[in-house]
Amino acid sequence: MEFQSFAGLNATGDLDEETMELMQTPRCGVKDKVGFGSDTRSKRYALQGSRWKVKALTYRISKYPKRLNRKEVDDEIAKAFNVWSEYTDLTFTAKKQNPVHIDIRFEESEHGDGDPFDGPGGTLAHAYFPVYGGDAHFDDAEYWTIKSTRGTNLFQVAAHEFGHSLGLSHSDVRSALMAPFYRGYDSNFRLDSDDIQGIQALYGRKTSGGGSQQPTIKTTKKPNVVQNDNSNELCKSPKIDAVFNTADGNTYVFKGDKYYRLTENAIADGYPKKISEGWPGLESNIDAAFTYKNGKTYFFKGTKYWRYSGRTVDGDYPKKISDGFTGIPDHLDAALVWGGNGKIYFYKGSKFWRFDPLKRPPVKSTYPKPISNWEGIPNDIDGALQYTNGYTYFFKGDKYYRFNDRTFSIDQADPPFPRPVAHWWYGCSNVPATFTQSGNVKQDPNSDSRDTNHNDVDGSVFDAEKSELLELLHAGNDYPSPAHDEYPGGAANTHQIVFSITLLSIFLSTLVSKVFL
Repeated sequence: MEFQSFAGLNATGDLDEETMELMQTPRCGVKDKVGFGSDTRSKRYALQGSRWKVKALTYRISKYPKRLNRKEVDDEIAKAFNVWSEYTDLTFTAKKQNPVHIDIRFEESEHGDGDPFDGPGGTLAHAYFPVYGGDAHFDDAEYWTIKSTRGTNLFQVAAHEFGHSLGLSHSDVRSALMAPFYRGYDSNFRLDSDDIQGIQALYGRKTSGGGSQQPTIKTTKKPNVVQNDNSNELCKSPKIDAVFNTADGNTYVFKGDKYYRLTENAIADGYPKKISEGWPGLESNIDAAFTYKNGKTYFFKGTKYWRYSGRTVDGDYPKKISDGFTGIPDHLDAALVWGGNGKIYFYKGSKFWRFDPLKRPPVKSTYPKPISNWEGIPNDIDGALQYTNGYTYFFKGDKYYRFNDRTFSIDQADPPFPRPVAHWWYGCSNVPATFTQSGNVKQDPNSDSRDTNHNDVDGSVFDAEKSELLELLHAGNDYPSPAHDEYPGGAANTHQIVFSITLLSIFLSTLVSKVFL
């Protein structure tokens, strides 16, 4: 009955012919009903809960399909992105090399992300929401076609998947592009008003030209910070065991045998709840947790770890950390998937480890490294996560730190970090008077922006030694040698050379002085 309701069928609960036919229809591999809370957003678009903080996005097709011409694929992918830029100020630029915001690949079967494809039919493609990197994967076992009713139309599937890459979940409006089922090639394709409302709710309307359909979108005032009852356990003792996001966009805090769901400004009503009831099979007093881009949530305690799909533990868990995460120690302090490069980072005491499941060995011999590389972050942290606003946060005791992924140091803001976690995350009133100014629980009016290059970080640079960095500088076209900047008359402009050397010195002092993550 739930399937029928979401698919826009008559919710009879009977397995009738229409229901059977739709269940066998090829579809997107992204889960339905992904969004905040229990609101299923009946008959309208659904927002996953994360979005890009920049509107000038880049993409790269790093692996092309076997049976299509590359130029035609380039054109269809660009056209699919244009579906969304027509109604917003988003722009999409193709690049030949990393780093990019959205990586596009055509793969078959198991392809390294924990979500194997199933061959022709069934799951056509899947994509990750912005908080998990935005990448899109297409099953290369499908018979992809262009402007044809035969096979599977690349343009329409790509446009759908890029909706996920931008932060849209599946819609229960059957005419919407973001409906989960593939409807076949439509030569007169138009974006449904439901899709337009969804994308504009995330990124706003196009400010000039563009789409003719401009639906009215209701807006609500941002709520004031809710002050929680100080009898709440987290208000009395803010120290936590773990904090993490789930694939549905919710943020949870674990402490002892209880867990709390956080809203934008406070602890959600009805919490705390028992971990044993919310995540059956999971023990209390966990050490760390994170959700990977495959949508799976991992919990760590002592020498063991659990893997969950939503609230259901996967088979044969728990397992030993030494078996599933080779090179990672037991009894962890915290873990997160860092937005700078999509890798998993583990923290314990004064050290951290980087884990890449696609590499062998998954932990490089240069690890562990000192936590002091994350400038300003203390040892023995309690929790860490990349929040849905794109910022990285670390928690210790009754305080939290917001980390600037561009400068690799604690973010500069007013009031400064660290801040009391009880007020800014839990909505408690028992905090120092100097920290009680109103504002967004995770951000503040004076530091609300995110650097436009935040998502353009190539993971390789964080392993560079000084010599490797210098080679990168000399090899890259973005950093010309000042000695070759010649001007009319054959003589180099001295002021230009001095200025270029100064910029290079600043760059080197910022990067070379650090041991990269």
